[in-house]
Amino acid sequence: MIFEAQSGVKYAIVGPTGIGKTAAAVCLAQSIGAEIISADSMQVYRHMDVGTAKPTPDELERARFHLVDVAEPDQEWTLADFQNAAEAKRNEILGRGKLPLIVGGTGLYVRAITSQLDIPTVAPDEEFRAAKRAFAEEQGNDALHAELATIDPTAAARIHVNDVKRIVRALEVFHVQGETISDLHARNQETARHDPVVIVGMNYRDRRALYARIDARVDQMIQNGFEGEVRTLLDRGYTPDLKPMQALGYRHMVRYLAGETNLENAVLEMKQDTRHFARRQLIWFRGDARVQWIEVDGLSAGEVAGQIEAIFQNTVL
Repeated sequence: MIFEAQSGVKYAIVGPTGIGKTAAAVCLAQSIGAEIISADSMQVYRHMDVGTAKPTPDELERARFHLVDVAEPDQEWTLADFQNAAEAKRNEILGRGKLPLIVGGTGLYVRAITSQLDIPTVAPDEEFRAAKRAFAEEQGNDALHAELATIDPTAAARIHVNDVKRIVRALEVFHVQGETISDLHARNQETARHDPVVIVGMNYRDRRALYARIDARVDQMIQNGFEGEVRTLLDRGYTPDLKPMQALGYRHMVRYLAGETNLENAVLEMKQDTRHFARRQLIWFRGDARVQWIEVDGLSAGEVAGQIEAIFQNTVL
């Protein structure tokens, strides 16, 4: 089937971690002449390859990826940064006569580029940040997290207690803006300018199959040298309190390397937390009425790509 994109329509593939979005997207990109814009909040960081399941060398040979390896782990990278970069890349791809294909599991990233969120930019207050970081060091991350919970329980529920950078940012937004970051996000969703978009969501009919894939992926990460990757990051001076170092997988390995747990328990917790994360992703994307779901149990990447292409082809907006 020759795919003819509708003018102005955006095309996206979403779904939980570990379900095979990248493999299907690569097959699809080859079939329809697309280039992939990664909507993954961790794949933007350089030196973090194994733990973020970045495209393999073979996949990079078969399809062109954008917004992978664009920031250092200690570099400030915000939702607004992603939105601006993604729009610029989308226009660049269109200018070459190719189709931009948005692929990823970071819900806010997908929404930012498909809904044109009006993301407020709150200027950093370095003095405030330093004071809150010092408070966390003196009183503990739990105390800092509890402060956020009293101001913005919604944000506290989604930000990990050890993710000091994001906790401080949420507190900073309230300090500067007088409004919680959750209220800002909610208002953005209400006022978003919805672009014409076709979004396909990948899921398994049998949830146990997804969890088995997640467990296998974590085991493969360990075999592929994830421990060494995290050691190297720490040796380079990327501290455990950085936002990317507090991400799924990385925080577990940091705790193991710090002697706070053993490798077996770190891996078990990594698998459990990744399964929980996948559930949250599914809840997020199921809340988006634009997503058209397909079940991919037992299908090859090529077969999944064929189904997605058919949906792209047959959805008229």
